[in-house]
Amino acid sequence: MIIPAEKELRAVLARFAQARIEHDVRPTGRTSRDLEDSTYTLCVMTGARTADEALLAADALLEQYSGSHVSTSQEDETLAA
Repeated sequence: MIIPAEKELRAVLARFAQARIEHDVRPTGRTSRDLEDSTYTLCVMTGARTADEALLAADALLEQYSGSHVSTSQEDETLAA
C-alpha cells in the first residue's frame, strides 16, 4: 500500500467528517453522494474496506506521523546542541 501524505490524509478526513455531519443533519441525495464519495476515498487511501476500518487506519497513520515529527524535532535539537 502506498502511504498517503499527512496533509492529504487530513484533508480527506476533514471532507469525510463534513460530509457525514451534513448527511446526518439534513440527508439529501447530494449529501448521500458526498458521504459515499468521501468514504470511498478514505477507504482507498487507507487500504480499508469499511469507514470504521478506514478511520482506525487513519488514526494509526496519524500516530506514525506524530511520532516521526517528535523524533525529527528531537534530532534537530540534538544537532543544534
